Amino acid sequence: CVGCVWCGCLILVDNLCMRRVNARLVPIHLNFFQKHHREQVSLDLLDRANSDPTFMERITTGDETWVYEYDMQTSQQSSEWRGKDEPKPKKPCQSRSKIKVMLIVFFDIRGVVHHEFVPEGQTVNKDYYLTVLRRLRENIRRKRPQLWKDNSWIFHDDNAPSHRANIINDFKAKHSINTIEQPPYSPDLAPCDFFLFPKLKLPLRGTRFESIKDVKQNSQRELKAIPERAYKKCFDDWKKRWHMCIASNGAYFEGDKINIDED
Repeated sequence: CVGCVWCGCLILVDNLCMRRVNARLVPIHLNFFQKHHREQVSLDLLDRANSDPTFMERITTGDETWVYEYDMQTSQQSSEWRGKDEPKPKKPCQSRSKIKVMLIVFFDIRGVVHHEFVPEGQTVNKDYYLTVLRRLRENIRRKRPQLWKDNSWIFHDDNAPSHRANIINDFKAKHSINTIEQPPYSPDLAPCDFFLFPKLKLPLRGTRFESIKDVKQNSQRELKAIPERAYKKCFDDWKKRWHMCIASNGAYFEGDKINIDED
């Protein structure tokens, strides 16, 4: 009966201090081997970071993302201050624009090293990604001369097919590019996904731009507005996320309260 359900709820809340929470969306349901891989990669990277004080400073990471002519505001952005008895604000259903441009960004602990917009109609296939890596190397040479001089920079990207093609691996081997591994299905361990792209896109959401040119200009403005200290914090958070992944035995950990030992 309704009374029994109500009493049961009171017991859960008052006696057991439980609360009802929404499920968090995750990329996939990880199996044992995928969890183990995530945990092992995090352990290996932490070991390198702890044994080499310059390790985090030498990593350049990057990825590509769509930037839209119009993207909806988040629920927090669209919230309003209202009185106790005032009705909740109403807003019509909207969807993101079909007009969009792809942005590729590479950055390190000091800031953006290289970024470019993919030409309209061009897909980021293995051949195009190869040209991107050539331009990235040139910017490493110009902007990070010491890392270029002793070839000590470390490259990190995700596991997209175009990123792992044979011609890309041959290019890395030919130029002795040091790389670190990114476990599959792990946006929570990819700095572009947990830091850069959300931070870049949030100020753009809710604004309708008139053209692709405006989208590019405003994207570049927001990218340049991210301070160096934010990139430093991102790399500190990345290291903490390795700890959290290990503490979670490789499971997704976003939103969980986890006590970690960073010693």
